[in-house]
Amino acid sequence: MSIKSSSRLIFTALVAAAFAAPAAAQNIRIGFHAPLTGFAAADGKSAVQGAELAVEQINAAGGVNGRRLELVIQDDQARPDQALPLANKFIGDGLRVVVSGSYSGPTRAAAGVFHQAKVPYVSAYAIHPDITRAGNYVFRTSFMGEVQGRAAAKLIGDNLKKKKVTLVTLNNDFGQALSAGFKEVAGRFGIQIAAEHTYAMGDRQFGSIVASVKKDDPEALYVSGYFFNGGPLVAQLRAGGVTVPIIGTEGFDTHNFIAIAKDAAEGVMITTSLDRDSSAAPMRRFIADFETKFKVPADMVAASTHTALYVVAEGLRRGGVDDGARIRAAISGLKDFEVATGRISFNELGEVYKAAQIQVIRGGKFRHFATIDDPVLLAPPTK
Repeated sequence: MSIKSSSRLIFTALVAAAFAAPAAAQNIRIGFHAPLTGFAAADGKSAVQGAELAVEQINAAGGVNGRRLELVIQDDQARPDQALPLANKFIGDGLRVVVSGSYSGPTRAAAGVFHQAKVPYVSAYAIHPDITRAGNYVFRTSFMGEVQGRAAAKLIGDNLKKKKVTLVTLNNDFGQALSAGFKEVAGRFGIQIAAEHTYAMGDRQFGSIVASVKKDDPEALYVSGYFFNGGPLVAQLRAGGVTVPIIGTEGFDTHNFIAIAKDAAEGVMITTSLDRDSSAAPMRRFIADFETKFKVPADMVAASTHTALYVVAEGLRRGGVDDGARIRAAISGLKDFEVATGRISFNELGEVYKAAQIQVIRGGKFRHFATIDDPVLLAPPTK
């Protein structure tokens, strides 16, 4: 090859690279971490699916200010010690905004890192109160556990008119926060707490709890947990002869809970963010598009991460893509923003206000039972 030909090829390659680089730079990269492996992998899968659907919908509608969104997904295994290096990697890679599709442990671990780096960080469904207290660059699009517990107390005391209640509480951040919120307002609704029984994350045999609940003779049960322990717990309660209403939490909000509990799931009520019978366009579209794309029913985790991505996209749309402070301010200013989990607004702590949806399982499916929309009862903390 002659020197002249070689020079022409180099020039052509440089021109091509010059035109290709701006095209590649058009994508707005959003960090996303979730438990893709480990005990929480099923929730991690739902989280990724919800995020991917949101990005697909946003890009199909023209993206953000004409630029496409791109997810940068990492596996945190639901472990705090995995979340810290991932947070530093996202920051080192120059990502301007990050979403957690994970549990409270890894989200709490990463929150302070993102705040210090002035990278807006949105927690999709982790509930621990300390997450947003890491700093004003941290937001949450789900209910805090305490808020959800208050909603459950109103459901049981006001809607169901049940006054003697036994709590069955998962002994972790999630369960303890739910229990604290319930007990905080139980007296307001005339509820007497007969007893509280706790269990560990890995428990699957609940004979002693079933026996204790039967001795308590309550009018209703408030049960916290996730589908993988709540499913066996509810099944064993029913098999043991406990027939009173069971009120669960958003951790039960997945078709996996129904698959595990089987017939025992019938009639169980949950506090959650997703109303399958809503007439609101964003909820209807999310539910339909999710089931079409993934061939499984939508759940709370997917809806919450879908919501978090829409919040981030709106923050980028209003605040631009290069300045973390402007993105943070844009997210903070969202009021009555309509998404798959309802109309949401953020307070000064980065906590969300929205109505609580009560779903009941009928015919093996989640159906609407009630909506609790009390701005005083459901108000998140401000500091």
